[in-house]
Amino acid sequence: MPLRRLDICNVRNLSNVRFEPSPQVNLLSGVNGSGKTSVLEAIHLLSVGRSFRSHKHKTYIQNETNECVVFAQVENPQTDTLLSIGLKRLRDGEIDARIQGNKIQSLVELTDVFPVQLINPDAFRLLEGAPKTRRQFLDWGVFHHNPDFINAWRGWHKALKQRNTLLRRGKISIDLLAAFDQELIRLGSIVNQCRHEYLARLLPVFNTVLARLNSGLEVTLQLYQGWDSQKSFAEAVIASQSRDIESGYSHTGPQRADLKVKTAMGDALDTLSRGQQKLVVSALKIAQGQLLVDSGKPLLFLVDDLPAELDKEHRAKLCQLLETLNSQIFITSVGSEMMDYRWSETTDVRHFSMTNGELSHD
Repeated sequence: MPLRRLDICNVRNLSNVRFEPSPQVNLLSGVNGSGKTSVLEAIHLLSVGRSFRSHKHKTYIQNETNECVVFAQVENPQTDTLLSIGLKRLRDGEIDARIQGNKIQSLVELTDVFPVQLINPDAFRLLEGAPKTRRQFLDWGVFHHNPDFINAWRGWHKALKQRNTLLRRGKISIDLLAAFDQELIRLGSIVNQCRHEYLARLLPVFNTVLARLNSGLEVTLQLYQGWDSQKSFAEAVIASQSRDIESGYSHTGPQRADLKVKTAMGDALDTLSRGQQKLVVSALKIAQGQLLVDSGKPLLFLVDDLPAELDKEHRAKLCQLLETLNSQIFITSVGSEMMDYRWSETTDVRHFSMTNGELSHD
C-alpha cells in the first residue's frame, strides 16, 4: 500500500510536515540533524507503533508538546481506494491508533495493513545482537506469511509466562507442572513449525539476493529451535522439568530460538569482514521483502543513510534490487550527490531536501 500523503506533527524537529511522496522512489537529502531520518522514524511509528531509534517514546515527542501525531493515506491497490491510518502518542505513554477513523485494539493491525522494512545502521545488529533480535526478524516474516502464527504465538507466550510464574513459587510437583505444560507444548510446537516453514521459503530467495550483491559470498541460515532437534518439543519439556523446577524458569522452548548465520568457516559475525556483514544483512532484509511482495502483499522500504553503509558498487546493486521489488522506497543521504545510482527512466523518482525540519521538493 504506497503512501499517497503523509502528515507528521511534533516528531522530533518535525513540527508540521506534509508531503506527497512518489509511489516508487523517494530520495531525502539534508545535513545531519535536518530531520530526514525523523521522516523515516514517523513512517516506522505508523507501521509498528514504536521508533527504531529509541525505546523511550518521550525522546521522539517534540519538546514542549504533549503529543505527536502521524497520519497517512495509503493506496489500496485491490480496491483502488485510499485507506486512512493514524497514530497519536501522548507524553504519558497512551497510544491512539486508528484505521479509517476506527480505533484499533492492537498495533498488530497497523503492521498487517502497512508493512515496512527497514535498512539502517542499527539493522546490522542483526548479526552481532542478541538472539532476540534475530527471532524478531524471523517472526516479522512469519507473521506476514501465516495468519495462524500470531494467535499461536500469543497463546504460547501467555502459557510460558504462566509456567514461569508457577516455577518461581518454589517447590511444585512434576504432575502439577505437566498439567500446565499441555497448552505450552501444543502452541509452542505450532510456533516452531511456522518458523521452520518460513525459513525454508526464505532461504532460496536469500541465496539469490546475496549472489546478486556478492557472488563470492556463501552463507547458510539455520534455525536453532530452542531445544535438541532430535527431540519433539514435548520430549524436550519433559526432559527439562526437574531442572526448570530447581532453577525457577523454563530452559527450553521457542523463546530460546536463534537464527544461525554461518559461513564454511563458522559464524558470519566472526568470519566475515564488516563490509561483507553489511551485504549479508542487506540480503536478508531484501529477501524478506521480496518474499512478502511475491506473496501479493505491498511493502514499503526505508533505507536510512545509504551511502554510509555501502560503497558505490554495492549501493548500486542494492538500489537495483530494490527497484525490481515494485515497492515504495524512501532513501536518506547527507548529500544528494551521494545518491549516484541511475534509476530507470520509467521509475518515478522524487528528490526532497530537508532543512531544519522543513521538507521541500527539489
